[in-house]
Amino acid sequence: MRILLTVDPEIAVPPITYGGIERIADMLVRALMKAGHEVGLIARKGSTCPASRVFVWPGKSSQSMPDTLRNTWCLAQAVRRFQPDAIHSFSRLAYLLPHLRGKRPVVMSYQREPSLRTVGLAARIAAPGVLTFTGCSEYIAGRGRRAGGRWQAIPNFVDTGRLTFRPTVADDAPLVFLSRVERVKGADLAIAIARRSGVSLLIAGNHADNGPEGDYWRQKIEPEIGRDGIEYVGPVDDRQKDELLGRARAMLVPIQWNEPFGIVFAESLACGTPVIACPTGALPEIVRSGQEGFLITTAEQGSEAVRRLGEIDRAACRERAERHFSVDAVVGRYLEIYRGAA
Repeated sequence: MRILLTVDPEIAVPPITYGGIERIADMLVRALMKAGHEVGLIARKGSTCPASRVFVWPGKSSQSMPDTLRNTWCLAQAVRRFQPDAIHSFSRLAYLLPHLRGKRPVVMSYQREPSLRTVGLAARIAAPGVLTFTGCSEYIAGRGRRAGGRWQAIPNFVDTGRLTFRPTVADDAPLVFLSRVERVKGADLAIAIARRSGVSLLIAGNHADNGPEGDYWRQKIEPEIGRDGIEYVGPVDDRQKDELLGRARAMLVPIQWNEPFGIVFAESLACGTPVIACPTGALPEIVRSGQEGFLITTAEQGSEAVRRLGEIDRAACRERAERHFSVDAVVGRYLEIYRGAA
């Protein structure tokens, strides 16, 4: 098959540090090509993903109306040149509108809360059988189904071959917070849990310098760094992430919002590292409390979860990642949609 993938223009494919959707797209391109398919990619200038053919978005912002118009035209030209059997978008639904009345299968994947108004409009415009929506979790797909259209939940995935499984860790292994350091990710609650548990905590990820999140960093997080085993290591690349997660007692990210998926949770399981998080959004689909970690809501519950980490089998964490969130487990499901949507 010839498949054309699109990714938002803000971040290159693959990303260097932060960029979960871009990492998913890169792995999907590689897996499809390994299976013998030709894959075109439309992405930001400077993307190094080894697609069969790479097209560059002329517009750099997915939020700009002039850029949206230019990128919609770019997609139309890429379709004309590449002649794909299916179009798969991880970018803006608006770019797809000219293609919804044709015969070519179109897949629109959501990694975030879908806009019910635009989803409903596209579902009404699309010719029968042409458009399929996917959500990165049942939580997201369920939200989208309220607007209509054909939906499937296909989870995000990780390259388990590049994540090192470590069956044991040192007795003094730290907890690791690995995410954007912001209020909705619960960094302050992670610090409270670590301090209550008497276990060191390494905080990894980028943080804002300005606005409300900059204030959150300066007021809630920065004053705690360097005290009671709380350390900040900054953003990390893939190699550093593998090392941090693999040698951690647990990954502690007690999210305070409805996480659409959270690729880092699957990455942690692939390293054999249990997860301590909150039972919101897609987390109950990734982590079964008491089996691959614990889902908690308070610092007291978090401290108890840390105490019980010895009950978690690290091999079972790795097995869960391989069975449900690996490239092999997921890519075939997209191929079924490409073929079945026709």
